[in-house]
Amino acid sequence: MSNKKDKSAQTVSVVQGQAMNQKLWIGITGAVLLIIISIYGASYSSVIGTVNAEEITVYKSATCGCCKNWVSHLENNGFDVNAHNRNDMPSIKKQYGVAPQQQSCHTAIINGYVIEGHVPAADIKRLLTEKPDIKGLTVPGMVMGSPGMEGPRKDAYNVLAIDRQGNTSVYSQY
Repeated sequence: MSNKKDKSAQTVSVVQGQAMNQKLWIGITGAVLLIIISIYGASYSSVIGTVNAEEITVYKSATCGCCKNWVSHLENNGFDVNAHNRNDMPSIKKQYGVAPQQQSCHTAIINGYVIEGHVPAADIKRLLTEKPDIKGLTVPGMVMGSPGMEGPRKDAYNVLAIDRQGNTSVYSQY
């Protein structure tokens, strides 16, 4: 009988050892996966964060509600907005070479590009990613339904690229 007990004890000991090895293997595998996910996640967020953390300087009127709404649109899309209320918006537009037919109510500067008017954040991100050799982007006027000009209707509009000579071409359509 003692021999039977010893064999049972040995069997239990072997099974327990195998269970411990499986738990150890699962633990090590889980730890390795967590490390891989952490590294991949950190590198992904650093790539995405590069665009989202861009600082944009916005010149606007203190009393313009749509300018405040556009600033909120940019912030909601990950931009770090440095807003300046100005009473001399025509001089800002002249300083950055925004022609009268390209103007809107606010002017922004990001990475050397001029952003005039209610340009969607997605187009600014595309601009920063593609880095075309242009002066900037504009949505002339104050188009209903553009970011910052949300309301009861949504009009079709174009975002225009402004080249270094001041000419425009369609960058995107909404």
